[in-house]
Amino acid sequence: MVTTWEYATVPVLIHATKAILDNWGSDGWELVQVVPGPAGNENVVAYFKRPTGEK
Repeated sequence: MVTTWEYATVPVLIHATKAILDNWGSDGWELVQVVPGPAGNENVVAYFKRPTGEK
């Protein structure tokens, strides 16, 4: 059985990081990586994945 994935790229504001990550996690998304955003230190970009349920 092969797991297929869907991905999301999300800008995350530093002052609301936990709430944003908790919200995505409750929808079944797994955090893969966080990188600096294009605007500098005020935000970061989070990469998420979750199984699609397809085979």
